[in-house]
Amino acid sequence: MPILVEAASAIQTFEDKDLGERIGVIESLLQGADSAKLLATFPVFGIDNRLLEAALVLKATAGQVNVLIHALGILLAAPAILRDGEKVLSLSLGAGNTGKAFDLETTQRVAEFKFIHWKGGSEAIRQNSLFKDFYLLAEYETRKAKELFVIGKDLPLKFLQGRRSLASVMSRNNKLWADFQERYGQRFSVVSDYYLFRKEEVHILDLLPFLPSLGKVPTLDQEPESL
Repeated sequence: MPILVEAASAIQTFEDKDLGERIGVIESLLQGADSAKLLATFPVFGIDNRLLEAALVLKATAGQVNVLIHALGILLAAPAILRDGEKVLSLSLGAGNTGKAFDLETTQRVAEFKFIHWKGGSEAIRQNSLFKDFYLLAEYETRKAKELFVIGKDLPLKFLQGRRSLASVMSRNNKLWADFQERYGQRFSVVSDYYLFRKEEVHILDLLPFLPSLGKVPTLDQEPESL
């Protein structure tokens, strides 16, 4: 059996339909347990080093799945997005620094894609990533259309129209913060200040009309924020 299938099977067996419920049962059962009871309980739930190794295999694979979602999402959305006569000039489908400015550049547009299902809670990492893409698009010198594709517009726009500090948003990206300060100094203090200044530069577009399958797949509570 391939290692990934074996790992997934082991995790599924342990979860027993609901991982949170399973963990809750174990927590209650082991309250006040000594070492002997801990060890005696492990076989009942299938807890051993092989299960840990299975979880580590899936964790290592998750990053590659994120890259695959990003690549497939752009490729499948592109035919619906492109207009008659519009041609692809470059694609950046992988993760990290590919040497290309944007995910997609055509004869008529430059575009970035965010394949994240926003939840409306504390989402600092995805907010930071979204602002970076918006900023880089807004400041890019071109006569082409600038577009930022997201899954559902309401929550991303709520963030861009909100009062989160720009210093906070760029606190983990020294290069971006330095570039922003060089351009604008203390002119803007919160996200909405800059967004209102530049909102006509970048079109925020919902991916769902172009790729409806993105709205049909249930998402996990721990969905990565960096897609």
